[in-house]
Amino acid sequence: MLLQIHPDNPNPREMAIVIDALKNDGLIIYPTDTVYGLGWSINSPKAFDRIVRIKGKNALNENFSIICSDISQVSQFTMHINNPTFKLLKKNLPGPFTFILNANNNVPKFYKTKKKTVGIRIPDNNIPIEIVNMLGHPIMTTSLHHDDEILEYITDPELIYEKYEHLVDYVIDGGFGNNEASTIIDCTDIEPEIIRQGIGELIL
Repeated sequence: MLLQIHPDNPNPREMAIVIDALKNDGLIIYPTDTVYGLGWSINSPKAFDRIVRIKGKNALNENFSIICSDISQVSQFTMHINNPTFKLLKKNLPGPFTFILNANNNVPKFYKTKKKTVGIRIPDNNIPIEIVNMLGHPIMTTSLHHDDEILEYITDPELIYEKYEHLVDYVIDGGFGNNEASTIIDCTDIEPEIIRQGIGELIL
């Protein structure tokens, strides 16, 4: 089903429908401050199994990200965040960034890679933030790629719905998305390293 939700003022009735789906192992497609994302409850192995069926066995090696509502929630899923890293997060979040941090044991085992790291996002978009707040815990996410390598990402929610309506429970129409993904910063070493320059300009 295609749900229209305004990012400035998400409608509680539609949001409640989304939350109910996530609590019951559902998959959603939702807007962020970058590209549209495919999301599910962090605590749902059944939803993750659906992701593997959609994306194939390669999904088992994919680096998924956690969508959090604030930095205090980030700390629940990562090892100790030192002061320089904390300041970096504080300056740039919410925003179009994915920060790679060392994961702790609160990240469910079926998401972990041999690197034992996790990507963290706090998008500057009210819809995913409100989803996490209403759900009571983060959602996992991966980007939606376009079949056309030149376009790379699908930006029109109606076209997204046409492609994925039989694979997910809900597609949230929050307006057109961007065609450029987040900037990825690796914060697992002493100095942060930008490993993919995306839509965000990092403030140091």
